[in-house]
Amino acid sequence: MAAGRIFLKFISNIEEYLCEALLAFFVVLLFVQILLRQFFEYSLPWGEELATYLFVWFAYLGACVAAKMSAHNRVAFHFKFFPPIVKKVSEAFADLLWVGFNLYFAFLSYDFVFNRMNLFWKSQTIGLPMKYFYMILPIAFVLMSIRILWNNYLSLFKGVEILDPEAEELENLKRAAAAANA
Repeated sequence: MAAGRIFLKFISNIEEYLCEALLAFFVVLLFVQILLRQFFEYSLPWGEELATYLFVWFAYLGACVAAKMSAHNRVAFHFKFFPPIVKKVSEAFADLLWVGFNLYFAFLSYDFVFNRMNLFWKSQTIGLPMKYFYMILPIAFVLMSIRILWNNYLSLFKGVEILDPEAEELENLKRAAAAANA
């Protein structure tokens, strides 16, 4: 039972774990590049190219993490003037439009990566097919859509109020200030 919970937690946070690993790897790689240049007047010919691809994967998976946390920027000031149900429905509608865009982009990128990309197109120094680097596009946009739909399910059907990390921190600060003044 405990192993199942650990596995589910891992799957639930897989984007975060991958982001952490990618960030650590490309920062260490760039740091090694700097050390090699400064002290040995040498650099890894493939180092910066790989760091660039790792950063791109990191950025797209980071967008998935932000979708999971409901931390993407959105124009929401006007929703504060609506009744709560209108606010929820409006946000859900906006999210459905976003999911529609994501799924359309995932379809286009999947078509590009698997049907239209030249099979002989390889990265310059690493020599791997570019397909592996572009594969993040359909993966990330599908994952973002899943996270957005899940957040809407939690909000609309389970009554969970999902606050982005900044709003959550502001609420914590307000509570701490109210407790300190009491």
